[in-house]
Formats: sequence, C-alpha cells, structure tokens
Amino acid sequence: MTMDPPAAPNASLEATEASSNTSRPRTQSLSQQSDDSQTAADFIRDQLQLEADAREALPYSIENCTKPLGSLRQNVFACLTCNPPPASSSDPYNPAGVCYSCSVQCHGEHELVEIFQKRNFTCDCGTTRFTPEQQCTLRINPETNTKGGVHSEQPDPNNKYNQNFRNRFCSCSIDYKPHEQKGTMFQCLGLGTHETGGCGEDWYHPGCLVGLGPNWYENQAKKASNGNNNGTLPTISEDATRQDGVAQEGNGNQEAEEDDEDPPLPEGFPAEDEFDHFLCYKCVEAYPWIKSYAGTPGFLPAVFLQRDAEVSSPKKRKLEDDGPGEDGERVKRIKNESGEAEAVPLISESSDGTAQVKNEDQKKEEIPSIPECKLASLPSAPSGQFSLFLTSDFRDHFCRCASCFPNLQPHPQLLEEEEAYEPPLSDGGSERGSTHGSGSLYDRGESALKNVDRVRAIEGVMAYNHLKERLKPFFQQFAESGKAIGAEDIKEYFAKLRGDEQAIKDAGEAAKEDHRQEQSGY
Repeated sequence: MTMDPPAAPNASLEATEASSNTSRPRTQSLSQQSDDSQTAADFIRDQLQLEADAREALPYSIENCTKPLGSLRQNVFACLTCNPPPASSSDPYNPAGVCYSCSVQCHGEHELVEIFQKRNFTCDCGTTRFTPEQQCTLRINPETNTKGGVHSEQPDPNNKYNQNFRNRFCSCSIDYKPHEQKGTMFQCLGLGTHETGGCGEDWYHPGCLVGLGPNWYENQAKKASNGNNNGTLPTISEDATRQDGVAQEGNGNQEAEEDDEDPPLPEGFPAEDEFDHFLCYKCVEAYPWIKSYAGTPGFLPAVFLQRDAEVSSPKKRKLEDDGPGEDGERVKRIKNESGEAEAVPLISESSDGTAQVKNEDQKKEEIPSIPECKLASLPSAPSGQFSLFLTSDFRDHFCRCASCFPNLQPHPQLLEEEEAYEPPLSDGGSERGSTHGSGSLYDRGESALKNVDRVRAIEGVMAYNHLKERLKPFFQQFAESGKAIGAEDIKEYFAKLRGDEQAIKDAGEAAKEDHRQEQSGY
C-alpha cells in the first residue's frame, strides 16, 4: 500500500500567504476608495459648504468698482504685489489703494494689506498709479465699450496716502503681520494727514500711545519676574519637589492659554467700553485748540504719551482753578461788544449799587445776546503730548460759536457721524447663494434644467443615456478588480472616447435611426 508523501510544512503557509496577498490589493483599494473618492451627494455638500465659507468671508457683491462713485469713506486695500514698497522709507514711492471689489476681482491672487476705512478715497485700480499691464477688470473701457481692460486713467488728486499703504502702522512703524499680531489696535479718528502733521487715520498699539512701545506687556512681565527673584535663590521644600511635575504640566497649559489671550491694556489707558473714538497725540498737536476739551463732558481725561514732572496732574489743575477763593470767583471776565475782556469790580451791597445793577440789567436785555463761548469757560489745557478719547456724544459738547466754528468746519467728522460706503450684499446672500451673486453650482444647474426647451431636453437625455452606456464597461472593470478609479484613469478613458471613431460612427447612426423613427410617427 502506497502513501502520498506528507505535505511540506511550508506549503499551507505559502498557500495562506498567497491567498492573503491575492486579497490584499482589494482590501487596500477599498480603503483607498473610501478615503479618496466621494459620491455626487458628497461633492454637492462640500461645494455648498465651500460657497457658504466664501460668502461669510466676502459677503458683498464684487461686480462693480467704486471709482465711478467718486470720493467715499470706504474699505481700502493696498496691493504689495503690484506696488511693492521700497526697503527705506526715504526712497520715493508711488502708493495706491483699491476698493473691495477690485481687491477680489483684479488683485485676488496678490499680496494685499487691508487698511480698513479711509475717508475721501477714490479707487486707484486701472489708473497711472499702476502699470498698464495691471488693469481693472470691472469698469467699462471707453475705447472698446466693453467691460475690463481699463488702464492708465488719471487717479483722484485728492487721495491721501499715509504709511499704511506701505504695510506700516502705528508710531512704531511696525510691518503688520495679522497672524503674529497680539492684542487690539485702535484707529485714530484723524484730524489731519501726514502732510499737515496728523496721522491720516493711522492704527495704534495701546502701549505706543502711552510711550511704552508695542511689546510693553512682555517687557513688564520680564521686569516682574526679575523683581520677584531679588537676586536670592528660592528655597526648596519637600512638598515643592513632590508637586514639581504637576506644577510644570499646569504651567505649560497656562502658558498656552495666555498665548491665545490678548494682553491687558497698559495703566492709564481707558477700557474699550469707555470710549467710541480717539484722536492720537499727533492730530492733537497738529490742532492744539482741541486740547482744552480734555476731561470735559464727552471727552475722557488726557492719556499722556510720556509722563514727567512738567506734566501737571488733573488734581493740581483743579486746585489751581479753585485757588482764588470766593472773592476771586466773583471777579469774572465778560466780553463787551468789541470783544475785549473787562474785569467787573465787586459790587457793593448799598441801595445805590442795587439800582445801578438794575439799570445795567435793563440795558443788557435791550442788547441782543451773543452766544457764549464754551471754550473760554473751560479750564486751561494740560501741557505735554497726549491723546484724546471720545465718548459717543462728544459732538454735542463742541462749542459752535462764531469764534470756534471755523475750527470745526474743516473736519466734518467732528460735526456729524460719517457714513461709510458698503457694497450691496451679493444677490446670493440667501442661504444658498454665492459670492458672485448668481447662486451655487447646484442652483444654477437646476435653473438651467428648468429653463431648457423640450427639444434640447430630449437631446440631453439621449446624450446622457448614450454616455451612461459607454461608461458602464469602464466602471465595471474597476468594480471587478476592486481598484479605485483615479483621475488619470478618467482622463485616459475620455481621451480614448473622444478619439474612438467607432463610437462616433455609432452615435451618428443612432441619431439617424432616432430621426427616422420620429418621421415614421407622422
């Protein structure tokens, strides 16, 4: 009796490995397919989410340039790609600013600086402040009467450009990097341009407004840590050693939280909810008449750039104002008709004096009253460089007499609230609209299908069915092999499909056959 030789011990192992290797590509391809591929529903959902994110970032219509509207208070952007600033601030520079729509449509792929609102500004896109190659794509070209291709137009000569257009901000002239910037910067209301000694609505760090610099908090923390040591070594206890590991972990988490938090405001700087606007020390120095309003209704006390012995405190000023006493208070200055100040002597309590006062009162009633100057009754202005912080009703407290109104007239922002231009919301500002105001891809597809005529709809369905039949064997081979379909596979197949003479011939014959059937129905 013969027996088959025993199977080699590795035979079953090799068979197992072979079978596992055979099935492994399918498993890997299924995993790859689930990770990399997506259904039509997934694509539509992702597309809608992307368009929702775009609407949130750019909610306004970007169809029209604001240059035809003229000078506006509007959001302005500087393009550092088209107008790169020189390394030295003393070198000549031709700055330019563009409106919101042009920042997206004409400079969307460029490096932009968001300067936020500037008053009396006209968009520079498509003007001589850019090269002829840097054209505006939104305005109508008068030569061709078509949209786009606008260049070399004359810019508005009234536009003013401060250092912000070089991506420099604050008195420290820092290059602004939004992802690295910590804390809040505040924009000056602006009384003058950099040409007149003002700042031109610049942005400031709180620390720079009080003379401590942009990184004042870091320096303060270092001083505090050095002060706590006092040059002595800390004592070490057993309890401290045991808790060292826990403390280090806690400190690490605390430091991470502190990095995310904004640094506190420096001492003497008002809280953000205490003021609505502010005027930097540059603008206050350029127009010193406004200094007298510091600490009066509508204005917070002066925030000094540098405190020194020469700067008198508000308490000292108040004592000096109250110094003359009761008799001194009764000696006031009044203005006669010629505008000269006269000292009114103390009036005796006699009956003759009383009659004289009555006669003077009757004369005053006959003379038309002249509006009293509020500025003259205010305490003397504090000395030194300081910024003014304004409450929401500060405009109601300005003196508007014949002497003071000429100081206010050149600055309309001091007389009434400014209106800032905002582009209209995009037509797709609803839940499923797009930034371009023409609906999402899904909405546009549905709308196109609803509006197509019957003949074209039938032709479209026939073309779809024909394409479906041609794609079936393509998808089937991947389904049987378990491989995921890649982009290159699709491109290759459609290239073959476009060059397939037999497919073109079959499609033509099918069209003829369908045509004959329709004719036979009559």
